[in-house]
Amino acid sequence: MSSANLVFGAPPETTRGQRWTRALKRRTEWRGAILLTIVVVVALLFEPLVFSAYDVTLSRVALVGLVAIGLTVVIIMGELDLSVASTVVLSGVVMASMPNLVLGVLAALATGLVVGAVNAFFVVKIGINSFIATLGMLFVLRGLALVLSNAKPVPLADISTAIAFGMPFLGPLTPRILLFAVVFVLLLIFLTRVRAGREIYAVGGNRQAARDAGIPVNLRLVTGFMLCGFVAALAGVVDTMERTAADPTAGSTILLSSIAAAIIGGVALNGGRGSILGTLIGALSLAILEVGLTLTGVQVDIQQIFIGGVLLLAVITDPASLRAAGASVRTVFAGRRARGTKPDVSVPTTASSS
Repeated sequence: MSSANLVFGAPPETTRGQRWTRALKRRTEWRGAILLTIVVVVALLFEPLVFSAYDVTLSRVALVGLVAIGLTVVIIMGELDLSVASTVVLSGVVMASMPNLVLGVLAALATGLVVGAVNAFFVVKIGINSFIATLGMLFVLRGLALVLSNAKPVPLADISTAIAFGMPFLGPLTPRILLFAVVFVLLLIFLTRVRAGREIYAVGGNRQAARDAGIPVNLRLVTGFMLCGFVAALAGVVDTMERTAADPTAGSTILLSSIAAAIIGGVALNGGRGSILGTLIGALSLAILEVGLTLTGVQVDIQQIFIGGVLLLAVITDPASLRAAGASVRTVFAGRRARGTKPDVSVPTTASSS
């Protein structure tokens, strides 16, 4: 063997199979893929009509998926936005309150950007925890929607255009589904190909290291919150167009479903890990589950129990949660063994001399 082929300290060569294995281990969508497989099999066995009503399923994916992929950006940063459902409702009310449809759409999208900027201000500048800040915004925005609408549905000024918006134009595809697909692709490119999007992962993975590397952390946080607000407002526009009116009491299930879709899809709540693709898989799984339960006659309140159970199962089966649970169990058993083998340190008594 020639000495030129010997490189001391070089990493061992890996085969193609090993590279594929490492790549698969880095993926976070496996829980969503497993749940999707289970849901599809169960639906085929017990309620195959789910796949006949694919237009309903795709519409549900488009609404929840839009909110969920916007929320995914915030969660990847290690933050949370609980105001997305109220943003959907308020943007719809703002849109329906305008005399012109185009002006209403622009006003609704601007509302989403403003909400995202306000959330970012509280988190970045004031230093309030994002859970608390956006929880407060949830109630503020919901109250604003009720005040602006007098707690009544607000019909759109151009109902005929709204009805045309909800009609399929290519098989089961409606403008709502096409719009979701466009936003999905754009956000996927942003997070995987654009430098600012890749830096969002760094912000969520290790914020101090990101600052040390020169990443504008505060700017990325503002970008993430504003993107989330914009996409939620877009979902409000789409939902209002399909309803032909804005309902200030709607959207009660969107928050839970969107968070569940992201977590089921492998997005880590502590940030730095996850993907838009995983969120899509999670949204598709939940949509099939919800439509299947609806077709079997299960009430909406009971459906929330199922979704909550699936969310808990997803959190419990997260690799970080499993490692933490394993470490806790090992610590408990190690402590018990240490107490069981503790040596006897009592001093023996000696007989006194006579």
